[in-house]
Amino acid sequence: MAHISVSPATAAGHRVSPSPRPFSFLYQRNTVPSSIGAVGLRSWSRRASPAASVRAATNSNQAAAEAGTIVNPNEVPVLSFSQAAERLNAFQDSGARNQSYMAMYSSIFGGITTDPSAMVIPIDDHMVHRGHGVFDTAAIMDGHLYELEQHLDRFLRSALMAKIPLPFDRSTVRSILIQTVRASKCTQGSLRYWLSAGPGDFLLSSSGCTNSAFYAIVIESQSLQVPTGCKVVTSSIPIKSPQFAVMKSVNYLPNALTKMEGEENGSFTGIWLDDEGFVAEGSNMNVGFVTKGKELLMPNFDKILSGCTAKRVLTLAEQLVADGRLSGIISRNVSVQEGKAADEMMLIGSGILVKPVVQWDDQIIGSGKEGPIAQALYDLILEDMKSGPPSVRIPVPY
Repeated sequence: MAHISVSPATAAGHRVSPSPRPFSFLYQRNTVPSSIGAVGLRSWSRRASPAASVRAATNSNQAAAEAGTIVNPNEVPVLSFSQAAERLNAFQDSGARNQSYMAMYSSIFGGITTDPSAMVIPIDDHMVHRGHGVFDTAAIMDGHLYELEQHLDRFLRSALMAKIPLPFDRSTVRSILIQTVRASKCTQGSLRYWLSAGPGDFLLSSSGCTNSAFYAIVIESQSLQVPTGCKVVTSSIPIKSPQFAVMKSVNYLPNALTKMEGEENGSFTGIWLDDEGFVAEGSNMNVGFVTKGKELLMPNFDKILSGCTAKRVLTLAEQLVADGRLSGIISRNVSVQEGKAADEMMLIGSGILVKPVVQWDDQIIGSGKEGPIAQALYDLILEDMKSGPPSVRIPVPY
């Protein structure tokens, strides 16, 4: 794996010196240890016993110490750029990351890097400290970008709603994305990209940001999730207002809490209801149903994010109408009672494609097993990703 390399001149004449000794870690009483991480924090938030909390913290601290990523708060070193780069490399080598990052573009340094240690953004970027940014994604399947144009359309709509000007025109953004995937040499995975108000200061308004910033990253993934049945729960987390729900911004705290709430209740995710009590969407996926009359039913997109995958599924589902497996396709308000009484329920999104739901709260959906329509739609979208028309598949010139 490549590493950040800094010449002595770059480091202002300072030679890179190895850390003189391993780091130790102490934390203040009544504070959450910063090294606990996602799993530990969930345990901490459930108010485990003091002894259990100490054990969890101790185990986490030990693992972090072995990775060389924590410090003694009473002896925090002041690092040169080259020493900071060395520690970023050590963090990357520690295995703390759970995904493989193959390439990143940043308009800040105006190029692509394939070194995960260098895949960073400025701390004063308004996307980081104010949530002033939008993002989108596209799947990479067999060396092709799936629905890139459709995702770019939504990306630009979100940018306009968020009042963030593009640093380049659409064709340049598109070219940068394709070149980033080419540099990654990744043929299976996902491409994620962000537009932020940019770095400049820590104030609330973005007026001090000289230029917006554009970032993109390629994440390698060799396998797709098998469409096994799952459970969902009705979310208690307030849904975002329509103005923000239809915009794909980085403000995903409600989404993250909804997903976590589902997991804490032994389910895959939570299901949001809109302000009138109708079915809205999942944490980051759309919801579909098969009615008793064999109609494919989805909630309207006027108050929720219009999922590119969901919209493509609606188009592909016409094949099931043609062969008689579905009687029709419709989008309208769906009550909770109607949803729970459906023959089938499914979650639809780019990360899961089509995932059957077999139980919602205490209600078994249909037969309690994966339904045939959900499986058929999964097969259709997967085949579309592999051999669909040029309108949804763009070859990457590796």
